[in-house]
Amino acid sequence: MKELKKEECRILCKRYMSRLTVFCICCCLVLLLTSCSPSSHAPSLPWGKAIVTYHGHAKKVNSIAWSPDGKRIASASDDGTVQVWDASTGHEVFTYRGHAGPVLAVTWSFDLTHIASGGDDGTVQVWDADTGKRVLTYRGHAGPVTTVVWSLDGQHIISAGDDGTVQAWDATTGKTLLTYHTSSKVSQVGWSQDGYRVAAGEANGTVQVWDVTTNQNFFTYRGHNGPVNGVAWSSDGKYIGSGGDDMTVQIWDASTGNRVFIYDGHSGPVNAVAWSFDATRIAWGGDDGTMQVWQVE
Repeated sequence: MKELKKEECRILCKRYMSRLTVFCICCCLVLLLTSCSPSSHAPSLPWGKAIVTYHGHAKKVNSIAWSPDGKRIASASDDGTVQVWDASTGHEVFTYRGHAGPVLAVTWSFDLTHIASGGDDGTVQVWDADTGKRVLTYRGHAGPVTTVVWSLDGQHIISAGDDGTVQAWDATTGKTLLTYHTSSKVSQVGWSQDGYRVAAGEANGTVQVWDVTTNQNFFTYRGHNGPVNGVAWSSDGKYIGSGGDDMTVQIWDASTGNRVFIYDGHSGPVNAVAWSFDATRIAWGGDDGTMQVWQVE
């Protein structure tokens, strides 16, 4: 009996070791295939440390913008408000309620005096950054305005939206200067610091980079698997950050279009991306109702 039990144990152990060997081989193959996948060429999170999470909005966040001095952030939401809050503490400073519906875009003037916001109501509104008093309403678009950005000198604003146009206009008079037509809806426009290049994120999943003065296309970035909702240049003009429905924020070289990093910290589509003006921090917000601020290393 003892000899029989020993033989049974030997057979069972042999079978177990054979199955374990097969399991280990399968695991090694999976790891090998994963390491060889295209996505392994771009590092994923973490690429820094979360500093502040702001929970002031009642609905999803559509756009965020740093103040040029880096002290405040303005955020626009489906709740119909633009909220200005302290970038280091997350404390609310004031709330602007000038739009008749969801607010889709927000941007600061470089002299800190004004904020421009674009809404689902088809308007762009320019208002005092300290008091919230409205000073100008631009009505050049035929549909919702999804993106607004100031020029460095504070004299001009570029806005774009669902009507498929990118429009440049005078920030003091509201007079339209130039109109560009794109191949699809434009969700976000980013103006480079030198004032000559614009990056336009589109619903077809691409980011077009083109010259504002000549309307010539530099290149097209195709790193996202879905509509691009947010685009922002770093202050040194070297990098562009873009976020989209694929729940990622991608950082890529503004001169070549080569991808540098991928972030996947959100549980839903990313709607807005913004760099701090010293290029040391980057913030983004999305459908999950949160905004994340990351330290760039």
